[in-house]
Amino acid sequence: MLLKIAFALISCSFLYTSFSQDVKKDSQKTETKMDVLASKTGVIVKFIDYKLPDLKLSYGSVAETRIRKIISGTEIKFFYQIESQGKYSSSTASIDYTDLIDIINALKALKSEVDKDVLLNPDYLENKFSTLDGFQVGYYVSKNKVSWYLRLEKYGSDATIFIKDGEVIENAFNDARIKIEELKK
Repeated sequence: MLLKIAFALISCSFLYTSFSQDVKKDSQKTETKMDVLASKTGVIVKFIDYKLPDLKLSYGSVAETRIRKIISGTEIKFFYQIESQGKYSSSTASIDYTDLIDIINALKALKSEVDKDVLLNPDYLENKFSTLDGFQVGYYVSKNKVSWYLRLEKYGSDATIFIKDGEVIENAFNDARIKIEELKK
């Protein structure tokens, strides 16, 4: 009888530890393109920032923008960064150049749909584009009013910023593309 109880306790403890290990794997945060490049080991990693004009937000504040050049060993990459100071923390989007081009193309498509979406007179409508790294650009329509937004990070309570006009977003992203192309020469 004592042997059966001991066996049951050992079995339960193995079962408990195997489930706890699975939870750790599920809760791991996926790495962004920036994280992968910046966290390489065994090579020297250099960051160089080039400041761009601030992005004016809907509620009177601004988000800082810059181009970040990362040299990791022999690899060189450029990221457009948007940083916003929230109530409790700051959020930063690091957008790879190839994603930046995709976002600019998506913005053109989103802007072409805004007026049609407003005419639908929805209670709520949302139209957005997302990158693999979790950055989102889009708008929502509520009570016939359009509000544009950027979701800088996949997680976090202060990760979304609002901008009055899609044109402001498109201009900022095009300016970032031009600056990166200048730096690549």
